[in-house]
Amino acid sequence: MRAIVTGQIGMEKKPYLDAVAQFAGQQGEPIDVYHVGDMMYREGPDVRPGKILDLPISRLNSLRRAAFKDVITEGREKKNVIVNTHATFRWRHGLFSAFDYDQVQKLEPDLFICLVDNIEVVHDRMHKEHEIDATLKDCMVWREEEILATELLSKSIPRSKFYIMARGRHQATTRTMFRLVCRPDMRKVYPSFPMSHVVDMPDVLAEIDRFRAELAKHFITFDPGDVDEKLLLERAIAAARDGKEFLDVVPHSYGGSRAADARPIKVRVREVLDIAGDIDGQIYMRDFKLVDQSDMIVSYIPELPGGIPGLSSGVERELHHAFEHTKEVYVVWKPKKNPSPFITETATRIFASVDESLAYFEKNGYFGDKNLFGN
Repeated sequence: MRAIVTGQIGMEKKPYLDAVAQFAGQQGEPIDVYHVGDMMYREGPDVRPGKILDLPISRLNSLRRAAFKDVITEGREKKNVIVNTHATFRWRHGLFSAFDYDQVQKLEPDLFICLVDNIEVVHDRMHKEHEIDATLKDCMVWREEEILATELLSKSIPRSKFYIMARGRHQATTRTMFRLVCRPDMRKVYPSFPMSHVVDMPDVLAEIDRFRAELAKHFITFDPGDVDEKLLLERAIAAARDGKEFLDVVPHSYGGSRAADARPIKVRVREVLDIAGDIDGQIYMRDFKLVDQSDMIVSYIPELPGGIPGLSSGVERELHHAFEHTKEVYVVWKPKKNPSPFITETATRIFASVDESLAYFEKNGYFGDKNLFGN
C-alpha cells in the first residue's frame, strides 16, 4: 500500500511515523517512510533548519518537486510506502498548497491519512519548533483546511481512500497506522462511549478504557477519545470563573492517564474560550466522519450511580448516524434498566458485556483480515 500522510505543522509526524515503521519491522512487514521535508532540506543544503517556509514560493515549489520526484522513483518497487508531507501551509505567504497534483497522480497512492491531535499540544509544538505567532484559533483553522484539502485530493485519485486519524499520545495509534497501511482489510470500528460527563467517575472510566483497549487489540479503531478538546474547554470555562488567565495542561490520554514524557503546557484561557465554537463544531464534524470511515460502531453504555444509563446525547447521535448510513451497530448495554426502542430497533445486536461482544465477534470471524475470513 502507498499512503500519503498529512497534518498541520506541530504534529511531530516524523518521530511518530518512524515509530510506525519500527513497529512494522517488528511484525516482519517493512514500511519505507519518506519525509518530504527532510528531503527538501537535502535538496537545498543552503537553507537553515526551520527556515524553509520562509523561502520564496517559487523555490519552495522547486525543492518540493525535486524531493517528490525521488519519492516516486525510489518508492516504485517498495511494497509498503508512507509519504510524510502536508496538504496545505498557512505561513507568511498566506494559505498555499503543499503538493503537486501531477506528481501525486504518478505516485498512485492508495490511502490519504490526515493526522490530528489536541490543539493545545499542536500549538505548543509549533511554537517550540518555529518562530511564528499563531493563536489556538489559527491552529484550528489550519487543521480544518488540512483535513479538507487532503480529502479533496483523495477524491481526485481513483480508488484511493481517505481517513482522519488521531495521532494520540499512546502506542495504540502506531498500531492503527500500521494496520491501515499493511492490513487494510481488517474491520474498522468506531468505539462509542460517554466522555465529558463521566470524567469524574474513575470506576466508569476504567470500564470504558478496558472496552477501548479490547477493541483496539482486534480491530482498526478510530477512537474519538484520542482528541479530547472538550475537556480543555470545560477547564477553561471553570478557570475563567475563578479569574485565572492561564491553564496548566498536562497532555494525557482520555481518562486522565498521564503520558510518560508529559510536561505541563501553559495555555491562555481567553484563547481557549475564543475557540469554543470551533471545538464543538469540529467534534461534531470529525466524529461523524470517523463513523463514516468505519465498517461498524460498537457503543459502550455504562451504568451510572443511581442505576442511570450512561447514554449521552453524543452517543445517541452517533448510533443513529451509523444506523442511517447502513453501518453495523453493536451496543454493550451494562445498566439493569432495559434499553429504549431507539436503541433496540437500530442495533444490529446488543450485548450484556464486553466479553460477550468479543466472543461474538471472534465466533463470526470479525477479528483479523476480512478477506481471510471471507467476510
